[in-house]
Amino acid sequence: MKIDVITAFEDMIDQTLSHSIVGRARKAGIIKLGTLSPRQFAEDKHKTIDDRPYGGGPGMLMKAEPLYQAISKLRKKSSYVILTSPRGQVFSQELAKKLAKKRHLIFVCGHYEGIDARIYPEVDLEVSLGDFILTGGELAACVMIDAITRLRPGTFKKEGVTSSESFEGNLLEAPQYTRPEVWRGRKVPAVLLNGNHKEIEAWKHEQALALTKQLRPDLLETASLKSKKVQKKKIRRK
Repeated sequence: MKIDVITAFEDMIDQTLSHSIVGRARKAGIIKLGTLSPRQFAEDKHKTIDDRPYGGGPGMLMKAEPLYQAISKLRKKSSYVILTSPRGQVFSQELAKKLAKKRHLIFVCGHYEGIDARIYPEVDLEVSLGDFILTGGELAACVMIDAITRLRPGTFKKEGVTSSESFEGNLLEAPQYTRPEVWRGRKVPAVLLNGNHKEIEAWKHEQALALTKQLRPDLLETASLKSKKVQKKKIRRK
């Protein structure tokens, strides 16, 4: 998968996505990450990519032509262009899955007060992380690239790692525990120690439902509520 990011702050993208799982995925060639600065297409000697908005108002807007030229240089038939924008569709796990199936993603990072509105027809999708404002789209692009990379085949050595995480089926993930079995008087639930995988899966599903109802009841409207059948043997809980 090829991912390009159009940004005036190329180091910010490269450095942020050079670590942990995404960094390993880049080294393994699972994703190929590139950056392109719109300053390369600026029309003056100062490499200016922003200007004052018509009609007045605070801040500076990114100029349309440098962004257009950058998109045009990168775009191919298989490309899908995403603009990080506070007015865009809110990013989600389901959207991450759809984008992870694309062959080539181009992220356009807005900055300053925004971008010239005439660039909107040049993008395929506008995406937001939520109802808040960032200084620029670079962090938003990094977050989305991280989420997308995790879903690409080969990113994790063990298959199925991402299938039981939070927001799969629109449920939060069940609580998890590791050694020791007793920590400061707090015990690991007995069902997780009995070796019965069917009971463990049933317990995890029940816990996921309960946790989602408690913390994110809004997700239950579209969540998979079909409870898994529990074996006759009663699940012990502690």
